Amino acid sequence: MNPTERRQFIQERVEQAGTCSYDELAAALEVSSMTIRRDMEDLVRQGRVIRTVGGVQRAHAPSYLYETALHSRVGVHREAKRAIARRALELIAGRATVFLDGSTTCLELARLIAEEKKGLTIVTNSVLACMELGKNGDNSISGIGGHYDANSLCYVGPQAEDWAKTLFVDVAFVSTKGFLPGKGTFESSLPNFRIKQIIARQCVELVLLVDHSKFGQRALSKVLDVDQIHAIVTDQAPRRADLALLEKARCAVHVAEGKAVHAT
Repeated sequence: MNPTERRQFIQERVEQAGTCSYDELAAALEVSSMTIRRDMEDLVRQGRVIRTVGGVQRAHAPSYLYETALHSRVGVHREAKRAIARRALELIAGRATVFLDGSTTCLELARLIAEEKKGLTIVTNSVLACMELGKNGDNSISGIGGHYDANSLCYVGPQAEDWAKTLFVDVAFVSTKGFLPGKGTFESSLPNFRIKQIIARQCVELVLLVDHSKFGQRALSKVLDVDQIHAIVTDQAPRRADLALLEKARCAVHVAEGKAVHAT
């Protein structure tokens, strides 16, 4: 293919898939990643695609599909996130090994861990979570390194993914941009959700921290299946239909400031 044909192929692929990585496009076109990056620069200048860390996503997608900078999300539903974090803290037993993702809800959990827990081994790819956890010298903190993503304030990319593949934690806490109880979790940031997928395959228990506003919402890409999630912590009891789907998937549901709930 000549450059014009390649760029047309790339735009069509991105329009269909919503998002693509450089490596995926390079493999499909049988060219180098550098060639793809040069093609991307031209498409970005024309406003035909939007650059993400490690790839591109389609332009002019609905606003709910786009990832928003972390600093703009910190104050949203903050009381709900604090309540969820408080309930999640109760699920950490003994001297557990723990993973925290870079979500604002996990940031609230990191603050509580620093205040109230000792003897934990915690790993995260979030810069802010490391800073909060580091306030307590009684826990062992490891930061997953890699390419720095300024939007999420997390380390991502191939190096971070390789490091994540070496981790086998007792419990992993993750959040999400959207959650459909019959399907799973959805995200907009391709590099960040790959870390979650790796951790989900290797942890003993995966706990999803999700406030009520995320239920019934989706985003650009599917990340986790419901049957990968062992427990959910939320701020409001889900609808009975949603509870039935979660129970069918053997996913425990914990409501902040309450007990586990059931569909019946």
